[in-house]
Amino acid sequence: MAAGDDAGRSVADVYSELSALVGGLAHEIRNPLSTIQLNMELLAEDFSDDSSTGPHRQRDRRAKAKIELVRQECERLQRLLGDFLDFARQETLTLEPGNLNEEVGQALDFFAARAAEAGVEVVRYLDPALPKVRFDRETFRSAVLNLLINAVQAMKSGGQLVVRTRAAGLGVLLELIDTGPGMDAETLAKAFRAFYSTKQGGSGLGLPTARKIIESHGGSIDVESAPGRGTKVAIWLPAPPRLATQEQGEPA
Repeated sequence: MAAGDDAGRSVADVYSELSALVGGLAHEIRNPLSTIQLNMELLAEDFSDDSSTGPHRQRDRRAKAKIELVRQECERLQRLLGDFLDFARQETLTLEPGNLNEEVGQALDFFAARAAEAGVEVVRYLDPALPKVRFDRETFRSAVLNLLINAVQAMKSGGQLVVRTRAAGLGVLLELIDTGPGMDAETLAKAFRAFYSTKQGGSGLGLPTARKIIESHGGSIDVESAPGRGTKVAIWLPAPPRLATQEQGEPA
């Protein structure tokens, strides 16, 4: 490729090509990894018979433990690849007018059983006078669910999660406030860094992916936290004036 061609390529073009390359690589890794995982499961079945005795029995137990370890690592890598593909994917968003309260409410209904199982009380304060916004429902909901999962996982001994919506400036604000242990300044500064995680087995891509989705909607995401004071995640989305006017029943 000529130097002039390189100069004429936009940053978006370069990112698109890089995204396609790393996405293809991740898929190429995932296929043999699935084969390894399947064969580990089949091999574990061969050692499920406890009829062996003596040294053979001890050998079989050791082999089975090693097989289980490999299988667990395969599962962890599968989750990591899935999170990475979500992060690297270039979404083609279909932004449509919608009610943020309804979208958040449906996400909370879907998430209710998991929250209850973790001993987390979910409290809703959804402003009924909220103006409409534009969002891609499926993509936006995936970001919200990701953040809900993070909040619940932070409250290992249960707690309370407050979900609040309200108008803010020329847009709307969705706040998720948990009573977890909170984060110190150093951890908070790295919260949106890809592959950074304080959770055992975490990919560190949850928050970066959520930020990418929110920013692709023209919005922003901010996190406030302190040790012993919980964490607040605030998502701001713009509310186009025309949508706000129509919501109030005035002519467009």
